[in-house]
Amino acid sequence: MTGSSARSRAGSSGGGAVYGLGLIGALVYYWQHAEGLWRHVGAVGQALVWPAFVVYDLLRHLRG
Repeated sequence: MTGSSARSRAGSSGGGAVYGLGLIGALVYYWQHAEGLWRHVGAVGQALVWPAFVVYDLLRHLRG
């Protein structure tokens, strides 16, 4: 492995950490607002795709 190859991948690890922290925060948020077994199952699914909700709401807000 060359030095330039190692450097190019070094900066990409921060995005995974941010997504991981966001995943945990989203899971806690959605879990607290869920009532019942199926709502808790849905909370796990929502926590996995939370960036899609953020982007959708941001674009809807920007559109006006």
